[in-house]
Amino acid sequence: MTDWIVPDWPAPANVRALVTTRAGGVSIGPYESMNLATHVGDDPAAVMENRRRLRAHLPADPAWLNQVHGRRVVDAAGAACGVEADAAFSRQKHAVCVVQTADCLPLLLCDDTGSVVAVAHAGWRGLAGGVIEAAVAAMQVPAQGLLAWLGPAIGPRAFEVGADVREAFLAHAPEAAAAFVVKENGKWLADLYRLAGQRLNAAGVSRVFGGGCCTLSEAERFYSFRRDKATGRMASLIWLE
Repeated sequence: MTDWIVPDWPAPANVRALVTTRAGGVSIGPYESMNLATHVGDDPAAVMENRRRLRAHLPADPAWLNQVHGRRVVDAAGAACGVEADAAFSRQKHAVCVVQTADCLPLLLCDDTGSVVAVAHAGWRGLAGGVIEAAVAAMQVPAQGLLAWLGPAIGPRAFEVGADVREAFLAHAPEAAAAFVVKENGKWLADLYRLAGQRLNAAGVSRVFGGGCCTLSEAERFYSFRRDKATGRMASLIWLE
């Protein structure tokens, strides 16, 4: 498992989660080494070997999604491989929810009783479009009984955006202004972690853990699309034992 991440959060014992990094695979070049994405130009045989290595740590094959920066949520227990969605949930044991990222924020969710889990792919478009709210709603339990964990994403000192991105968030909630810092060039630095926390809190989820990584600046450990363009994808996975 090398330096893969096991989330540090007070989830029930039957909730299992894992986040891969660049380490542990066989891909070469810009995809070195644990690229899990089939759509980025990597050698398909290398991707399949990387997925085989990941599978050894899981109870079942993950429900791989075709992510489109939207807000659709699917049930991982019945989802076809490659279904178009940006979040997944499960109430069934051993159904593995997964999203892939390389700067966007992966968000894990579970409830206090260990009856349901979810994962969301939350870049700025997904966050602004309500993917967090959609994932919380799909879990069908009181939001105050949920815990959230924020996985590795582009950090607040590295994520430069235009005024249109800031306005998209402010149009939804004025308090989003606190997550943006203006730069001398007229652009803005956006804090995905803070924006996600605001959305979670507004949805009723007050216990939020994780955050603090920066995929762009931690080049040895994480893939970053903004840094490298041609690059791989990490996987964030959650399931019930």
